[in-house]
Amino acid sequence: MSHEDGYGGYEDEPTRRVGGTGQTRTRLPEPTGDPYGGPRRPARASRGLVTVVGVVVLLIAAIAFANQGGDEEPGGEAKGPAPRAESTTPTGVRPVDGKNAGIPSGFAHDEQGAQSAAANFAVALGSDGMFKKDSRHFIVDTVYTPEAAKRLKGPQDEAYSAAFLSRLGLDANGDAPQGSAFVTRAVPVGTRIESFNGTRAKVAVWYTGLIGMSGPKSTDPVRTLWKTWTFNLAWSGNDWKITADNQQDGPAPVPGDVPASTSDDISKAVQEYGGFTYAR
Repeated sequence: MSHEDGYGGYEDEPTRRVGGTGQTRTRLPEPTGDPYGGPRRPARASRGLVTVVGVVVLLIAAIAFANQGGDEEPGGEAKGPAPRAESTTPTGVRPVDGKNAGIPSGFAHDEQGAQSAAANFAVALGSDGMFKKDSRHFIVDTVYTPEAAKRLKGPQDEAYSAAFLSRLGLDANGDAPQGSAFVTRAVPVGTRIESFNGTRAKVAVWYTGLIGMSGPKSTDPVRTLWKTWTFNLAWSGNDWKITADNQQDGPAPVPGDVPASTSDDISKAVQEYGGFTYAR
C-alpha cells in the first residue's frame, strides 16, 4: 500500500486524514444502482429441455452400441449370429392332437411340429418297449413311414437277439429277473432344425438317457449317457414320420458330485415318475 493522499494516517495535515489514525481506507467499486450487478437473467426453459433430450439420445446410443458389441470376437472378427430367443425357449404351443397307445401323434405341420415329433420319437424309441418284439414292432410302425418300418423290422429283430438281451440281464422275451427292474429312458434336453422345406425336415435331438439293470444282483447298474439323435422326417398321412435316423455321442457335461442312489431308490423312482409329452 502507498502513503499518498494520507491513506494510513501518516500525513501531518489533520484535514487530509481519512478514517483516523491507524485506519485503512478501502476503495469500493463505483456504484451502479445495484451492489450485486443488477438482476440475474432467468434461466431459459429450453435449456433444461435440451439437456433431457441429450441424455436420452446418449442413452439410446449406448444401448445400441452395447448390442452391437456382442457380434464380434475380441480380435475384431465377426462371429455368427446369436441364436434367436425362440430357438432356445419353450413355446407353450400344444404339441399334439392325441396319442396312439401312449405315443404322441397329430403334430403340427410346421417347424415346431417337426421338433416336437422328433423329441417324442426319441422318447418312444428309447423306452423299454423296444426290447420286446411285439411292442417294438408297434413303436416302429407308429413313428416310421410304412416303407421305413418295413425295411427296419427284420434287422432290428436280429439286433435285439437273445444273446444281446442276455448281456443286458434280460431273458429272451426282454423281461428282467424277478426282483430287478430294467431301466431305459430317453430324456430330451433340446431340439434343433437342421433343414426344413414343408414336407421334409431334419431335426437333431440332444438328450440324456438312463440304461441299466436295477437290482440286488445286477452287474450292469443304471448309468447315464448323453447323445444326439438326428431324425429325417417326412410329412406322411397328415403327421410327421421318420424315414431315417442316426445317433452320435455327446455333447456331454462334466459329471456332478451327487452320489449314486441305491438300486432300490432307482427302481422306485422309475416306477413312480412318469414321462412327458415333449413340445417345442
